[in-house]
Amino acid sequence: MKKIGFLSFGHWTPALRSQARSASDVLLQSIELAVAAEQLGADGAFFRVHHFARQLASPFPLLAAVGAKTSRIEIGTAVIDMRYENPLYMAEDAGAADLIAGSRLQLGISRGSPEQVIAGWRYFGYRPGEGETDADMGRRHAEVFYDLLQGRGFAEPNPRPMFQNQPGLLRLEPFSEGLRERIWWGSGSNATAVWAAKLGMNLQASTLKNDETGQPFHVQQAAQIRAFRDAWKEAGHAREPRVSVSRNILALVDERDRAYFGHGGDEGDQFGFIDERTRSIFGRSYAAEPDVLIEQLRQDEAIAAADTLLLTVPNQLGVDYNAHVIEAILTHVAPALGWR
Repeated sequence: MKKIGFLSFGHWTPALRSQARSASDVLLQSIELAVAAEQLGADGAFFRVHHFARQLASPFPLLAAVGAKTSRIEIGTAVIDMRYENPLYMAEDAGAADLIAGSRLQLGISRGSPEQVIAGWRYFGYRPGEGETDADMGRRHAEVFYDLLQGRGFAEPNPRPMFQNQPGLLRLEPFSEGLRERIWWGSGSNATAVWAAKLGMNLQASTLKNDETGQPFHVQQAAQIRAFRDAWKEAGHAREPRVSVSRNILALVDERDRAYFGHGGDEGDQFGFIDERTRSIFGRSYAAEPDVLIEQLRQDEAIAAADTLLLTVPNQLGVDYNAHVIEAILTHVAPALGWR
């Protein structure tokens, strides 16, 4: 059995054929798609966060709205770039959204990815400390945020407060019990997967990672998942961790599917540089008739190793078509692979 959700990057463009022509379109359609996915029996509605782009950015208003409109589906991010975040303010926003959603948030956080602007986090008021890289700063913000979710008091109360305080040091409110166990680290390397495991965060693996061995993408990612689970076991955490992978998977079941995606394309791994030092490997996309797709997906070692699969969706094609994309996987592919 495997949890299956969707992941939307939330693009919008005023292009003629786009069904998501504005930020308002994308936000409202994201809520509608989450409702539709829940009705179809999907397990998760996840959203990407990008700044300075015509894509989804501030996640917590959207997560709270989705939480208010749904009752069962997991709601999350993949991922929030922690270089941009005030961990204390984020802890308050996350606690509020999780309470509205009835403890269904699954927050993916990370140090971020290539950006639209140069060092965009500096416009948000953040600077790496002396000897720190921006990645170090992102992980430091993540550690502070993750620690706050323990709910321990740390702030000295005012002896003459406006309202009566609880005894002792004060914590941030609202606090949502259990949210800390639903934090995921979006890892692009084996080393950061091990780091996340030691802290006790779940693992989100994307459609790209650092090329560390030259092996096929899914093989490298499966090794990353094993390294994460080994480090988790060594750390002695009491609960079992969760692991998700993201994939572009499209079942060609009608003429719309074939017109949009039936022309071949990314049928092999790709390589590139996400910065001047890091060679990355990008996993292939899957688009085929269901019987072919099933056999292709059987060979993906990382999907097999994960408990959660996030399907990246072409959000600009509209809610109805994206609901169809999700339903096609749930109906024509998942049962044959034992995911349902």
